[in-house]
Amino acid sequence: MRIRVLGAAAGGGFPQWNCNCANCHGVRSGTLNTRARTQSSIAVSVDGERWILFNASPDIRAQLEHFPEIHPRGVRGTGIEAIVLVDSQIDHTTGLLMLREGCPLKVYATDMVQQDLSTGFPIFKMLDSWDGGIDYHQLAIDGSSFEVEGIDGLRLTAVALTGKAPPYSPHRRNPHPGDNIGLLIEDTLGGSSVFYAPGLGDVDDRLTTIMQRCDCVMVDGTFWQEDEMALAGVGTRLASEMGHLPQSGRGGMIEKLRALPEQRKILIHINNTNPILIEDSKQREQLNDEGIEVAFDGMEVDLGRPVLVTTDSV
Repeated sequence: MRIRVLGAAAGGGFPQWNCNCANCHGVRSGTLNTRARTQSSIAVSVDGERWILFNASPDIRAQLEHFPEIHPRGVRGTGIEAIVLVDSQIDHTTGLLMLREGCPLKVYATDMVQQDLSTGFPIFKMLDSWDGGIDYHQLAIDGSSFEVEGIDGLRLTAVALTGKAPPYSPHRRNPHPGDNIGLLIEDTLGGSSVFYAPGLGDVDDRLTTIMQRCDCVMVDGTFWQEDEMALAGVGTRLASEMGHLPQSGRGGMIEKLRALPEQRKILIHINNTNPILIEDSKQREQLNDEGIEVAFDGMEVDLGRPVLVTTDSV
C-alpha cells in the first residue's frame, strides 16, 4: 500500500494567510528550520495508478499538480477513482468545487456529512450543474467494511469518533455519530494496514485496539498543548473545545501513542501555531525520542508488499 501526503497542515495551511505568529513569520522570512504545508489530505493506492483521495482540501489543485502519478494519461482523465470524506469541515471538502471538471465525482461519506454538504454548506447541490455532480455512496459506521468501486485490494472500515460538526452545520450543538470518522484502510493483497484520523478528540480503549492492529497510524497532530492558541496570541479557544487532543500533557497524544510500540506513528493536520513544525525545536526532539513522525507535503509512506516468487523466477 502506498500513501501520499498531499497536505499536512490544519485549516488555513502553514503559513496561514492572515497570521503572523512566530511560526508563520518564521516560515515566510526563512528564519526557522521548517517548511510550508498545505491543508490536509492523503491519497492511497495499491497499484500506483488508481488512487482513493481522502478529503479534498481547498489546496487540491496545487497538491495534484505536484503528484505526477495522478495526472491524466490521455487527453482527459485522472488517477482518482473516488473521494472519501472523514467529516464535512470546510478545509476537507471545499476542494470538491475545484474538481468540478471531473464530475460525476464518486464520493463516500456518512449520512451526517451528506446532510451538512446538502444544507449548511450545499456543495453537493451546487455541483449538480456539472455533468452528474456527486455520485454519493453512503458510508456506514456500524463496523462493516466496504470496497471502493474500481479499486481492487483495498478494504475500508469507518470508525465513528467523538467530535463536533463544523461551525456552519445546522446541528453544530447537537453532535451525532458520523459527524467525524477515522478510517481503517487495509491492503487485502499485501496484508498491511493504516488507521487514518486527522481529527481526534480522544483515544479510548476501542481506538487503541484498532490502532494496535495496524502497521501505521496517521492521526491528529493539530496542537501541541491545550492552550496553544492563547500562548501564540491568536485566540482563546482550547484544543479540546475545537475537538482535538493535544500531543503534550497527561492523557495527551504522545502518551496514547506509547501503547503502539511496533507501529509507525505519524502526526498530520498540524496547526500553524504548533512548535513541532520547527524541525530543531525541543518539541520535535521529544517526538523523535518517542518515535513519532511529523507529516509534510509530498511525504510517501510505502507499507510494502511481499515479493511474489513464481516458478519462472526460481
